[in-house]
Amino acid sequence: MRRIASRPLAAFVALGLAAALIAVGVSAAVATAGQAGSRVSETPAPHGEPIDVPPVDAPTVLVGAGDIATCGGGERATSDLLERIPGIVIALGDNAYEDGTAAQYRDCYAPTWGHELDRTRPTPGNHDYHTPNAAPYFQYFGAAAGPAGLGYYSYPAGGWHIVVLNSNCQQVPCSKGSPQYAWLSADLAAHPARCTLAYWHHPRFSSGEHGPTTEMSDIWQLLYDRGAEVVLSGHDHEYERFAPQDGLGNPDAARGVRQFVVGTGGGELRQIVARARNSEFVRTSTYGVIRLELYSDRYAWSFIASDGSTLDSGESRCH
Repeated sequence: MRRIASRPLAAFVALGLAAALIAVGVSAAVATAGQAGSRVSETPAPHGEPIDVPPVDAPTVLVGAGDIATCGGGERATSDLLERIPGIVIALGDNAYEDGTAAQYRDCYAPTWGHELDRTRPTPGNHDYHTPNAAPYFQYFGAAAGPAGLGYYSYPAGGWHIVVLNSNCQQVPCSKGSPQYAWLSADLAAHPARCTLAYWHHPRFSSGEHGPTTEMSDIWQLLYDRGAEVVLSGHDHEYERFAPQDGLGNPDAARGVRQFVVGTGGGELRQIVARARNSEFVRTSTYGVIRLELYSDRYAWSFIASDGSTLDSGESRCH
């Protein structure tokens, strides 16, 4: 059965997985629902009872996409995928089309992805700001969206540090010296995790019609300098995986940040314009979600199409 969208964020615990509560940076609590490794039985106990041994390095799972609910697009198919995949749901912006109004969140997002509201950690997109200050976005997601009006926050997920940023730089400045940049610098210094992942709406690099978002250059460079592993974005309605690269888009297998563009949540799919340097894989013809397994020293990814097939997958170690 589907979950009820009105349940509070604390209902993360109800996923039925033996996951510990995560204390998020905005005084909300979510559960590492993705830590769902099965327990294994080893040498039987004297009375024939199996010894219950906790899984070794069970992963935390993140699953999601951006550019989602249009009241009749592909969001129903992708929300059906979410039902079958435990973990933390990430909504990568432009969550309710066309204007992010309260009615569109109620009528388009809530009946589909809204069923996973109790385990969702969102970021705002440009369409969310078609309504002044993205007010319905912050009202709908509540504490899970971070401090109202800002749209950036962080939380732990297993051994990883997760950073959520606001790439609507005209409304919430992104450049070096801005409050958001200063917050990110302090947040990364306060959470020196082995593995760090960030997500926001507008991709720093993209082969899609919108192309690269240069306004996020300073933030990308800061993440690169601090050793981040992965960045996720939406905005261009495609799935695209990049090789690890530095802040200028140069290949860097040793220290580079790998970016995924996952604008395949339900909005109209679009073609690429010009294949970007370091682009390793592109799919423009199917809705789907990305599933990330986060281990203590590595991560694995898969792009799952709306029919349940896996179209892209791989694994990489943290720096």
